[in-house]
Amino acid sequence: MTRKILVLPGDGIGQEITAEAVKVLEHLRREGLDLELEQALVGGSAYDVHGTPLPEGTLALAREADAVLLGAVGGPKWESLEIAVRPEKGLLGLRSGLGLFANLRPAILYPQLAGASTLRPEVVSGLDLMIVRELTGGIYFGQPRGVRTLDNGEREGFNTLVYRESEIERIGRVAFETAMRRGRRLCSVDKANVLECTELWREVMTRLAADYPEVELSHMYVDNAAMQLVRAPKQFDVMVTTNMFGDILSDCAAQLTGSIGMLPSASLDENGKGMYEPIHGSAPDIAGQGVANPLATILSVAMMLRHSLEAPEAAERIGRAVEKVLDDGLRTPDIFAEGCRRVGTREMGEAVVAALRQ
Repeated sequence: MTRKILVLPGDGIGQEITAEAVKVLEHLRREGLDLELEQALVGGSAYDVHGTPLPEGTLALAREADAVLLGAVGGPKWESLEIAVRPEKGLLGLRSGLGLFANLRPAILYPQLAGASTLRPEVVSGLDLMIVRELTGGIYFGQPRGVRTLDNGEREGFNTLVYRESEIERIGRVAFETAMRRGRRLCSVDKANVLECTELWREVMTRLAADYPEVELSHMYVDNAAMQLVRAPKQFDVMVTTNMFGDILSDCAAQLTGSIGMLPSASLDENGKGMYEPIHGSAPDIAGQGVANPLATILSVAMMLRHSLEAPEAAERIGRAVEKVLDDGLRTPDIFAEGCRRVGTREMGEAVVAALRQ
């Protein structure tokens, strides 16, 4: 059965890193994996051509595909645009348009990169954490929102944080099921002491725990969770939290691993169809220089093969190939250390393909 993949390079380094991930997919296709790849525009590059960050044609192709591979969106070129047509709206539109409510963000410290973390090796060595982030609700999507002028002439910005019980239960079950496949420890992160919305979040998570007696559920306020991530990150197995809290905490966890350029992500719908992307941004300051780390995007392909394309063996092979290039001492600038060999985006991608051939 042919599996259709839509590739959305997007903006900035997205063009460069997805090119290397496509090389990996093309190698697997030559080996016999039945894949069909198509590309389309999203983000700022789509706005430049179509006047919108998410053209209807792109969304239609995404709906028809079995999985979507995204690079990154955004950049200073488009920051002066009205917020409704900024590149990031293309990303949010894909998430809501495809029903991608569950965001899985692993934070794994490869032993070869223990020295690249800003924390002491004994604090982070062996780190293997999964953050489950709710992705289509919360303050990023809540209504009403906007900027208004008050009677006294002062302008006021406002956004709405809202979650329905069904939304919390849906992401909660994903988190509990994820914990069941891992260390069976789940920490739910909220701000229930001051936010009624997350008081409901805690109540629903507690209720769900009865359906998963094998999983040890704990609760933590988000400010403490941020502190604990940098104090003792290995205390966590799976964390589940809201859209905004998950956005912030997963970037914090990324730095524990030495570089945000190493971390993939999966955004899934109720049927396991997903969009896969590195968690870093478009990095306009290094775009076009050929120095961006493509490994997070390549590892996102591995997550795609595992979660959406039913090809776990191919996913394992990609993981081993990444380990091999790290063992060989290849490093892009973000993870470079003395004694290693500095390489660029293309050379790193080609090294992963070479490792796959072996």
